[in-house]
Amino acid sequence: MTEYRETANLSLGRRNLLKGVVVTAAASAWTTASVSRTAAQPLERATNFDPSAIKVLLFDVQGTTVDFYATIVRRGESITSAHGIQADWTAIVDQWRSEYRRRLDQVIAGTSPWRSTDRIFRESLDALLESHDWGQKLDSDERDKLTAVWSQLEPWPDSVPGLERLSKKYTLSTLSNGSMASVVSIAKLGRLPFDCILTAELVQSSKPDPKVYALAQNAFAVRPDQILMVACHKYDLKAAKALGFRVAFVPRPLEFGPRGKVDLAPESYFDLMPKDFIDLADQMGA
Repeated sequence: MTEYRETANLSLGRRNLLKGVVVTAAASAWTTASVSRTAAQPLERATNFDPSAIKVLLFDVQGTTVDFYATIVRRGESITSAHGIQADWTAIVDQWRSEYRRRLDQVIAGTSPWRSTDRIFRESLDALLESHDWGQKLDSDERDKLTAVWSQLEPWPDSVPGLERLSKKYTLSTLSNGSMASVVSIAKLGRLPFDCILTAELVQSSKPDPKVYALAQNAFAVRPDQILMVACHKYDLKAAKALGFRVAFVPRPLEFGPRGKVDLAPESYFDLMPKDFIDLADQMGA
């Protein structure tokens, strides 16, 4: 991890303007009147989308901005093969993600105590390794290395060029369920030109909890309709749209690998459906 950090050379000019956003956002999301679930309005059909009215673009990270599947399969195979273990990482990634999602949903539902996604990923890994005969061959250090891969996910090929263009015209921020540490690491390693890093960890919750979106709105002091939420997950966009945000669905057909099933169908509430971040920049006039 150290060598990556030493080589990462992000430009800090514009980002320093938002230096205090993360700290103040966490406080304001709790102390100001944020939108409640009961206040959420029914989804409206997208009409008359005007890019010039948008001030801030929020990006989901895992799956939308970075390719977790290919990164983990490649890095996982490298780690296990070094121990002489033949493992089907295509299946393991599916199992790992599924177990992570199950545990995260328990947190969202309030049936399990809140903890960072880093911890949930590690818990999920320990659980799935119990179902593999070779799992006991991996000690705590090796499991830490595997879990750390979630903080080293690589961008989709269109992510950096698309974000660079958009950053010249708009303020860009993450809005992820990942931990602050993991999303900062992903941004640095991938040279992702975000002005700000926001994650649900700042309000000890997870999307689609309305207070996660309120975190971003309060941080940037803009109206909901001046924010464009960008994601490849419909549950994320549905929640944002219900709170008045504009939304862009970026399909990632390979999010779960070549054999994965992904819902790519358009929805009437989408304001935009660009094919990738470069197309998003085109449609946003950047």
